[in-house]
Amino acid sequence: MEIICEKCNTRLNIPDEKIPRGQQSTVSCPKCKNRITLNIPVPGRKNLSSEAEEKPGPGVNNADPDYGYEDDDASLDFFEEGAKLALVMGNEAQQIKKLGRTVEELGYRCVSAKNTRDAISKMRLHHFDVILLSDGFDGIDMAQSPILQHINNLSMSLRRRVFLALVADEYKTMDHMMAFAMSANMVINGGDLDRLTSIMQHAISDNEKFYKVFMDTMVEVGKA
Repeated sequence: MEIICEKCNTRLNIPDEKIPRGQQSTVSCPKCKNRITLNIPVPGRKNLSSEAEEKPGPGVNNADPDYGYEDDDASLDFFEEGAKLALVMGNEAQQIKKLGRTVEELGYRCVSAKNTRDAISKMRLHHFDVILLSDGFDGIDMAQSPILQHINNLSMSLRRRVFLALVADEYKTMDHMMAFAMSANMVINGGDLDRLTSIMQHAISDNEKFYKVFMDTMVEVGKA
């Protein structure tokens, strides 16, 4: 779908599969940050905005790991092609700031999530090279996190392209057995965030080297 920003006339091409059907959405212009409203109807159905006036929507079960989009007016962030994205989910402002600074120093575009539904919506719409999740994000213990459930349900071809780092006070930084048990690429103690950049730099580099060998082997045997 091609749209034009009415403020700066920038043309945007958004893959149709990334636009929620039958609900009003907004996309942010990457040039001037103007919010552009989209409303893609579903054939055979009324526009959702008119339906909402007639009948309240159903309640949302927050225990359901298959969360929907964040709001009826879903926000579609638009990123420049080729940008490396990192999704950051921290518990308080100072921690979020440290996590965001780390991924930016490592060359990633930092994207933050307001809550679990927002995080899963963003993961459905975009590929994130790095995901940083703190224990207790959105008031949910790590072991019960729908975000982890969502990531663990990804196909292996997608999952191996994501570097998942978990932050919790009870973890020992770079505890490989704990990371394996949590299906993560690394775990980080909450007290080590001040040196997180160097820690993650080495961990991501090692991970990329490992999967380069793996992918080269898959190509050689004709499976990639």
